[in-house]
Amino acid sequence: MATLTAAQRRFFDTFGYLAFPGLFADRVETIIEQFEGVFTAKGGGHYGKPHDGKARSCIVPFVDQNEYLSALIDHPRIDGICTDLLGEDYNYLVSDGNYYVGNTGWHSDSYWQKRGLHIKLAFYLDPVDENSGCLRVIPGSHRIGEGYAEQVNAESRNPGENWGVAGEEVPCMPLRSKPGDVLLFNHDLKHASFHGAANRRMFTINFCQRYQEAELPQLRDYIGTMSRFWIDRVFGEPMIRTATPQRMRHLEQIMANDGHLAALSAKARETMPEPSRG
Repeated sequence: MATLTAAQRRFFDTFGYLAFPGLFADRVETIIEQFEGVFTAKGGGHYGKPHDGKARSCIVPFVDQNEYLSALIDHPRIDGICTDLLGEDYNYLVSDGNYYVGNTGWHSDSYWQKRGLHIKLAFYLDPVDENSGCLRVIPGSHRIGEGYAEQVNAESRNPGENWGVAGEEVPCMPLRSKPGDVLLFNHDLKHASFHGAANRRMFTINFCQRYQEAELPQLRDYIGTMSRFWIDRVFGEPMIRTATPQRMRHLEQIMANDGHLAALSAKARETMPEPSRG
């Protein structure tokens, strides 16, 4: 049974995002408890150190660290959305947990010409609006190959020079959110946040269409970019240990193609002072 309406699918195709107010309002207290529990177990912030409020703290993979959060990817509300947009054989890709600090400039999570659809589900665990660090998106900027999207992609990283406005003045849609809401957007969509506090709590879960055989080198390249987080495998132990056959269907392609990640992460440790903060 479809989770998304035809209108929602057209909206997502056209504008690149969707909002689901209250989608997990009935579970948000437990989700917040488990979020805090993961950070506490990992030292409170980035790379085993307390969060200092000066820079973003990031844990990758995130939901994988916890059985309850791992099970979110099995929930019919998420599985239904992913199945509608990506097909029944979609991949769970990766997740990250964050204490955000300050502004995040305009960017896409990826902007690749030759690959299937990649999506991000974002859970903000504090109320946020345009004056306190909510997600801002530029609708339609995900439509690779079209003139408007290509121009936004080329010019949005330097809006002052290219458009004569500050980042927070770029025309956009602010997606106000409160705990229990879920925001969804295409990885190619330009997004940013401004005026945020020093400890905004947010985690994301990322999914993609299953890669075709001829596309597997691209998938391995994508997985290789995760070496900046100093991880040896894409998924955490609780995610794999508690996987049902249904969940394993969404893990298997990534697990079969991440064998090179440990060596790349070892090289990253030699040149980076700490794992990436995002």
